[in-house]
Amino acid sequence: MKRWYVVHTQSYQEPRAELNLRHQGFEVWLPLTRRTRRHARRIDTILAPLFPRYLFVRLDLRSQTWRSINGTFGVVRLLCNGDMPLAVPEGLVEEMMQRRDEAGTIVFAPPRFAVGDTVKVASGPFADLEGLFQTLSGPERVVLLINLLGREVRARVPLRDLAA
Repeated sequence: MKRWYVVHTQSYQEPRAELNLRHQGFEVWLPLTRRTRRHARRIDTILAPLFPRYLFVRLDLRSQTWRSINGTFGVVRLLCNGDMPLAVPEGLVEEMMQRRDEAGTIVFAPPRFAVGDTVKVASGPFADLEGLFQTLSGPERVVLLINLLGREVRARVPLRDLAA
């Protein structure tokens, strides 16, 4: 019976490890997500591994020779418990695969806030302040009511700046 297992890869070598494992005939899945990157006064969106330095491989331990995974370029090792690979809980990888969009990247639903929920800002100009959620302002921004200098101020804050 085939199960999903976790492969630990070398830094920034996930695509290389994925390609080399595929060439050996293994079924491999590298979950990707879109990340916003700030560099040299530019903000752009890139594809990045959902779990940096990790990918999944589907194996039948009884019929496949899995030990060659540890010697694959780009791979550090297959995660094991003792001498046997450690299986991912049933259905977890399949559930993540169902969250893919048409481009194959993992999509997370934006957090659901109700009007009046207390939200903490983690980064940006309003870092470490708490505010009351008012409304969504587009797909990536929210409007908060923040107590600033003794009065309530409406502020538009990027969703990525909020604490989880």
